[in-house]
Amino acid sequence: MTSPLEDSLSGVLDERFHLAPSDALRVGTIAHGDLLECAPALPLSEAARLMSERRVSSILVVDGEAVVGIWTERDALAIDFGDRAVFSQPISSVMSAPVRTVPASMSLHELTQRFREECVRHYLVMDEAGQRCGIVSLSDVVLNQGLEHYLKLRKVDSLIKGGLHVLPSDASLTEATRLMREAALDAVVVDFGTGMEADARGRYGIVTERDVMRLVARRETGRSVGAIASRPLMTVSEHVSLYRVRGMMTERRIRHIGVVRSDGELADVISFSDILSGMELAYVHELQQALRESDLALSCSQRNLYLAEQVIESSLEGIMVTDARGRIISVNPAFSRLTGYAAEEVVGRSPSLLSSGRQSSAFYARMWECLQTEGKWQGELWNRRKSGEIYPELLHITAIRDVAGQLTHYAALFTDISRLKETEARIRDLAYYDPLTGLPNRRLLEDRLLVELSHAARMGSRLAVMFVDLDRFKRINDSLGHEVGDRVLVEVARRIRACLREDDTVARMGGDEFVVILGNLAQPDDAVATARRIVAALRRPVVTDGRELVVTTSIGISIYPDDSMESATLIKNADVAMYRAKEQGRNSFQLYQPAMNARSLEHLALETALHGAVQRDELLLHFQPLVRAESGELAAAEALLRWQHPELGLVSPADFIPLAEETGLIVPIGEWVLRHACTRHRSWCDAGRVPLRMMVNISARQFRQETFVDMVRRVLVETGMEPALLTLELTESMLMEDTEASVVRMQQLRELGVSLALDDFGTGYSSLAYLKGFPIDELKIDRLFVRGIDRNPRDAALVSAIVSLGHSLGLRVVAEGVETRAHLDVLRRHGCDLAQGFHFSQPLPWQSFLTTY
Repeated sequence: MTSPLEDSLSGVLDERFHLAPSDALRVGTIAHGDLLECAPALPLSEAARLMSERRVSSILVVDGEAVVGIWTERDALAIDFGDRAVFSQPISSVMSAPVRTVPASMSLHELTQRFREECVRHYLVMDEAGQRCGIVSLSDVVLNQGLEHYLKLRKVDSLIKGGLHVLPSDASLTEATRLMREAALDAVVVDFGTGMEADARGRYGIVTERDVMRLVARRETGRSVGAIASRPLMTVSEHVSLYRVRGMMTERRIRHIGVVRSDGELADVISFSDILSGMELAYVHELQQALRESDLALSCSQRNLYLAEQVIESSLEGIMVTDARGRIISVNPAFSRLTGYAAEEVVGRSPSLLSSGRQSSAFYARMWECLQTEGKWQGELWNRRKSGEIYPELLHITAIRDVAGQLTHYAALFTDISRLKETEARIRDLAYYDPLTGLPNRRLLEDRLLVELSHAARMGSRLAVMFVDLDRFKRINDSLGHEVGDRVLVEVARRIRACLREDDTVARMGGDEFVVILGNLAQPDDAVATARRIVAALRRPVVTDGRELVVTTSIGISIYPDDSMESATLIKNADVAMYRAKEQGRNSFQLYQPAMNARSLEHLALETALHGAVQRDELLLHFQPLVRAESGELAAAEALLRWQHPELGLVSPADFIPLAEETGLIVPIGEWVLRHACTRHRSWCDAGRVPLRMMVNISARQFRQETFVDMVRRVLVETGMEPALLTLELTESMLMEDTEASVVRMQQLRELGVSLALDDFGTGYSSLAYLKGFPIDELKIDRLFVRGIDRNPRDAALVSAIVSLGHSLGLRVVAEGVETRAHLDVLRRHGCDLAQGFHFSQPLPWQSFLTTY
């Protein structure tokens, strides 16, 4: 006995697509028989390396002959990349168990259903003898469904979901993996902006689960998404067919592709799983068409009936067909799985047995009116399962008419969207709330502050903004770890919240900073009373892991409208007041006063003094020697800028060089440094001293000046400096800001005969692609990599690699920060050319340098 739904489909689909029964294809025929296996004790990074080399997405963990677990690319998202020890832990500690299995005899339809219902990526395939014979993944289903007709008819735009997840290129890997876990993504898009690099390599890149897995294989941490993203993101027009997209993905061995709208904007990224869902949706659409043609399909053969039954049985959407009076006459298995009702329990009854009671009678009246006038309705509603559980569903209803236009049936197709709703709610929370404390974040704080300011303006009342900062919280993180620090922050957030009224707002700005909004105040003393409560509440010890931790706070308060009427200014003024509280001894609060801007005035005074430093002859140079690592002979001297202020004494370069950069004073000061260094070198040569190279640091702002090369040429001529004995030190970061212009300027300097050194190598981009294109003569290894080479084999190996790299490119290699004989011995063993650091000498005034050397 067949249902009207099955009868209606019996010939239409086969006649249209000439399909063979899809159950003819079994899991065993598409499974990958070459299994990748490992022992439970294998380190996690080694397992990831094996997966990367074999280009597979999973590895089985086998103990003897027993399969005890599986680890997949998806599992790599759970790795804490802030903890390098995780790479060495055995794979048994992070594997998933038990391993899901399917028989080799299972049909592809059944496998598709299992993937959808159980939300897994891989199954272990077992033969009739109970032996493992392969692995099958979601990608295998997409590649073997045999539904090219659907793929050719459907366009990419049918899969656009919206809600594109994009991270800036400087976002951390931890942010990316957290977003991929929480939003159930297998990839995120990386935005590199619209600069020259984006024009050359594409604005967008992509980070996938496989990229994360490869980082595990390489035991890498601290990477930004921009550093690991694959670029450019492969894209297609929204009008391209899914058949072509699947072919491109298969041919290029990629699993994601971007979709670009007609206006050129990136709309979405689709994957193999999206194509699988698209094929399921295609089944549903064809089913609707078949229902409308039901009366024309009654004469089709049993073979077509079999195909129709398979379409109905394999659909993952619930399907219900009623007669013209609205009585249920047929449902599919997915209907029973989603609602809990067997077919015999609902046939002959009204669909109202599913009603949750959440929709009003007016809602259903509008639904039926739409069905009668337009012949279809689509929307979201809440229904009730047999168990009584209420769930959200996306429902499509189509009115089916015969050739005479008479209504014969209604076809309803629905999908449980509970997970989609949960994901949407989670995304909203991530957008407006701090995930650690649950407090509003900066974005929501700004919205609420604007609302409170509008209310205060209407009511003529006061409003207070309090900036709350924990005192010396960094020491807790550094000494006890971030996990303990996070627990302290959660408790601090709870205590602050308890000190406020119900309508007040407290938000976490990041780190250990909080902002409080107190509305409807009669006078500033009301805010002072609240601040006292918060200071007292946070002074009580926080108990965690058996420890009592004392966390005090400094609070700054600004008042509307007394201190400002602008939201941003109120927050800034509260911040200024908070720093004043810290200066007064911490564990207290301060109201904002304009006098607190004294620090800004001090900054201005220092800038004014720096303007006249050159004219007043307050600048001076110290010189630090560079020696040949093997022999200890003097080879060069680096000129280092100092400022001898008549009242402040010797001002630290860390204080005035950033100020000079910011104000542009670095340009004339930089010329003074170059000229005096060359003059000193001239006097060295005139005294008949041993040959010596002079090395001068060049700032980013100075290097970007259009007249920079002309200035260097002029100084060389005026001082009589031998160009071959002058080396200008440049940093990676300054060269990367405008690579093409930087290379042109470096070539011009080389034409003058000047040598170029890449300073602080290893702390910037360190891209071989750029390194080989820069016309440099020397690499300077940053002191960060040198200080541990006598104790840490990894540091020593890294320095050795940099030395080998430099020599392979024909460059001299200098190691900075050489402070001990042990440092020097390691550098000698690895063939480093030159060394510089306190082991030889600190920077010396010129006369002391002459006396010493």
